[in-house]
Amino acid sequence: MDFFKLNDNLRTWLPRAAVWRAAYERGGSLNLAAAISAEAARLVTLELSSRIHGSQRADFLDKSYAEVIKNARNFCEIACALGGVMLKPYLDGDRIITAFIPADAFEVTRFCGDGKICGVKFFQTIKEDNIIFTKCEEHEWDGDSYLITNRAYKSRGGKEKQISLQEVEQWADIEPSVRLEGVKTPLFSYFKMPFIDQSDITSALGAPIFARAGRLMDDAQKQYERILWEFESGERALYVDETAVRRNFRGESALPQKRLYRLLNTGNDELFMDWSPEIRDEQLINGFERILQRIEFNCGLAYGTLSDPQTVEKTAEELRASKQRSYATITEIQTALREALCDWAKAADTLCGLYALAPEGEYSIDFSFDDSIIADRKTEFEERLQLFKEGIITAEEMRSWYMGENTERMAKV
Repeated sequence: MDFFKLNDNLRTWLPRAAVWRAAYERGGSLNLAAAISAEAARLVTLELSSRIHGSQRADFLDKSYAEVIKNARNFCEIACALGGVMLKPYLDGDRIITAFIPADAFEVTRFCGDGKICGVKFFQTIKEDNIIFTKCEEHEWDGDSYLITNRAYKSRGGKEKQISLQEVEQWADIEPSVRLEGVKTPLFSYFKMPFIDQSDITSALGAPIFARAGRLMDDAQKQYERILWEFESGERALYVDETAVRRNFRGESALPQKRLYRLLNTGNDELFMDWSPEIRDEQLINGFERILQRIEFNCGLAYGTLSDPQTVEKTAEELRASKQRSYATITEIQTALREALCDWAKAADTLCGLYALAPEGEYSIDFSFDDSIIADRKTEFEERLQLFKEGIITAEEMRSWYMGENTERMAKV
């Protein structure tokens, strides 16, 4: 199968996506990759609200769009973990459903001149006993004509061959090839993380938020295991001379509590020896916290996001800079999310036109993101209110900020 028949810029991306998934799914007891991705997604989508409006077509789109927004935190976490995720709207009866496809389940084949993806393969697998069926759905867009090609493969024991789509019940009704004319946008949207892939700086694809902290996460896991071993090895114990222990009829020692009591052949008159070593928890934990803070820095997050905020000994200016770093990171991801959602709307609108799902009509999209990562909402309200009282901003501008309304739409009303 031609999964990796890509140009040099893309050939190694899919295997790296598999590595990133492994870090996310099997990241040790700390599972830092998942924790970082989840926290970033939470901050990005905190109090996110967005809707499509403006016409009957817009109302139809908004019904499907509401489901996308409902799942925003989940697919944002996937994107943070794997570098990106595809939003692929498709027709299901008379409504539009969206598939959220992780980075290791699609393969980019071509970019347009503006850097947008205009060629991609989507993979779907079905396992039955020891047989793996794979469907490759390839999209090719040249700016007007749109070609969708579907192929199926069967793999058993490492041997693979192409088969007919009709051999798999779930794919039996799928056309092998469909060409659509007059399509002005790709029928998918790529939510790309705004981070450079350090392993391939020429790649136009995104990297996970934790991509630059891989070794540090390994260091944190090792340090955490040292802390656990320190407590485990330093557990209180009472060593008992073998002669002081009663034995059963088989000659086995009968200890009252095996975790606390341990047998020892002292060879002297001491029948009991207490073991209560000093635990070096403070030094180990301090080292662990410093590693976490370095991970936060490399991921573009504020100190205290993963580490204990009480251990962050920084000046007020340093703390503000730390919050600014997190704010910049989250804002960049929000910008990428906004672009991806707008591209989703274009793709869904195109499907509406192709299959006459709703009458023609213009639409607008409103977005509102929470900005409390860096700003104290109460303080900012008081500052803006003072600006309004002094006539520096208008009542419409004040309301637009507070209510998240579109000033242009308010002016029309």
